[in-house]
Amino acid sequence: MCGIFFTYSSGSELVPSTELLDRLKGRGPDHIGKTSSKCPNGSLSFISSVLALRSEGLVRQPLNDSHTGSVLCWSGEAWFLDDKVIIGNDTKVVFGLLLQATASIDPLSCPGQKDQVDEAVVNALSRISGPYAFIYYDARHCKVFHGRDPLGRRSLLSCKSRDGIMVSSVPCTASPGGNWTEVEANGIYAISSDSTESLRPLESHIAWPEVDNQSAALRLSKNTIFPGPIQVPILGLDVQAVEALLNNLRHSLAVRILAIPPLPSNSKASTKLAVLFSGGLDCTLIARIVHDILPEDQDVDLLNVAFENPRVLNAAGATSNPTITAFSQCPDRVTGLKSYAELQRVCPGRQWRFVSIDVAYSEFTSHRPQIISLIYPHRTEMDLSIASALYFAARGSGSVSSSTSADHVPYTTAARVLLSGLGADELFAGYTRHATAFARQGHAGLAYELKLDYQRLGKRNLGRDDRVISHWAREVRYPYLDENFLRWALSLPIWEKCGFGQSETSTESLNREGHSVLEPSKKLLRLLLWKLGMKSAAAEKKRAIQFGARSAKMEAGRTKGTQTLS
Repeated sequence: MCGIFFTYSSGSELVPSTELLDRLKGRGPDHIGKTSSKCPNGSLSFISSVLALRSEGLVRQPLNDSHTGSVLCWSGEAWFLDDKVIIGNDTKVVFGLLLQATASIDPLSCPGQKDQVDEAVVNALSRISGPYAFIYYDARHCKVFHGRDPLGRRSLLSCKSRDGIMVSSVPCTASPGGNWTEVEANGIYAISSDSTESLRPLESHIAWPEVDNQSAALRLSKNTIFPGPIQVPILGLDVQAVEALLNNLRHSLAVRILAIPPLPSNSKASTKLAVLFSGGLDCTLIARIVHDILPEDQDVDLLNVAFENPRVLNAAGATSNPTITAFSQCPDRVTGLKSYAELQRVCPGRQWRFVSIDVAYSEFTSHRPQIISLIYPHRTEMDLSIASALYFAARGSGSVSSSTSADHVPYTTAARVLLSGLGADELFAGYTRHATAFARQGHAGLAYELKLDYQRLGKRNLGRDDRVISHWAREVRYPYLDENFLRWALSLPIWEKCGFGQSETSTESLNREGHSVLEPSKKLLRLLLWKLGMKSAAAEKKRAIQFGARSAKMEAGRTKGTQTLS
């Protein structure tokens, strides 16, 4: 994971502000580099910072090809190329792929052949599986390409002004003459300026190819094949989809956790992996399967955040019990400790470290301007409340139980890789609105609602979340948003993902053991977690992060989530 930055100017070079440069360094503390170039009608500048997370070690960026003058700034992880695991450093592999893609196209060709360059670059990138944002300067054809993966899992923004164009992983509040906008994930973009064109650069959009590759496989077409069966099949522990879910999620997790390199030599800690952990279904299932993959001598940190919410405290009134605090009463703290205890019982051979991250209201208010600046151009109360929970969780500074007493001792995770359960709700119908959609329009209405949620992930969540999490030099990885996992999940009929419309006898075997019926939302995930021995966590109800951590509606009043931040 890296921070990447690019400027094009027809006049003097556009220089990033100190604020923006500091944010780039924060995303990639292991190295920061810069290179510049000239094209016929302007000057180009490239900056990359690096957080080294590949086994080959540190590869300094930007990469520069001495033969052609081409440049690559890469932020992300290319896990597969043509469904084959990438061995070694992915940045070098991607650079070689892009150089080769346009090597045979004559730069002096007629204008009609210039489209071949665009097509060659987008086709090369569509062969890659993994989260990324990139900036690539094809010096032979005087074009700068930039974009995000088809899901938009990494942040990239652009800012246009009279002086030129800037593209960056992070925004800057001081950008005279222009505003930052998120780069859409619906293709890649090309900036072109050569001697035959005006002094102003021309920006064009190149859509992802509609072929049988990763981008086409991520469409929701199979979710919308109807009518469904007259009699909805029973979704129980013995259905084949439960085992298939386990296998596909194991494969997704394995590529994300088995090759994490050792921590820097100056680090005294050894824990390389942490889970954003509310104790809910999605993250607990991830933690449970991690245990089956990762060697038992590797610790795992469970990051659990709780906020001091004055509005909730005022409503609850004073208490004389010293063990009851604003943090201990947060729903996610209660659920987190419960699932943590269950993990310890079911997976006793590993050290699970529950990190209590308590955010006082005064601390939240002191960081509030920083968070608002990072999430820009997102500017609603809901954006702030969700991002605040992720921001402090990713910082990873809290306390853990002492091994020698009942006291807690300060602790900050050293893990540079964080796992998130994002995507499970959108794929397996986890939100209340999914139940509402089914009640109103059956499986067809549910499929339509899932499609909307899934397609909005990159635009609504992922870029924003990447900016607040990566601010702390940590990389978030999403097992539920792996391309191969998605390809499998999107091929499932909706009634094999959730239990809406099914008889309660679908969990008859569970009831015989004296347990309550598992609720229909994300039923397939609940069945798997139950089967893996985590029966309490399997029955946990869905709770949005901003309400579970109590980062929403911190002040009294009728603030709505859609309200614009002041």
